[in-house]
Amino acid sequence: MSNEKLIISTAGSRDEASRIAKVLVEESLAACVNLAGPIDSVYRWRGKIENAQEFLMLIKTTSATSAKTIARLRELHSYQLPEAIEIDVEGGSSEYLRWIRESV
Repeated sequence: MSNEKLIISTAGSRDEASRIAKVLVEESLAACVNLAGPIDSVYRWRGKIENAQEFLMLIKTTSATSAKTIARLRELHSYQLPEAIEIDVEGGSSEYLRWIRESV
């Protein structure tokens, strides 16, 4: 099993996404956070179909820190229920994956 994780999340503004990314990297909970957007999101919330522009965050971390990273993401986020989907990294550049491990 891989030691590296990718956490996917979104934020309602670029400023919020940037603020969250900076804190996660400063606190060594993520090696890197890529920001993309705006993206269009369509979702069901409280029984209604909603549309929103959001900013995607791709958070690179490790298995050892992923739970703390998600907990901190929830603390920093303005959403009542922020997205936090964790994916195991199953391969990639060994040098880059080592850098992730060394950075968190």
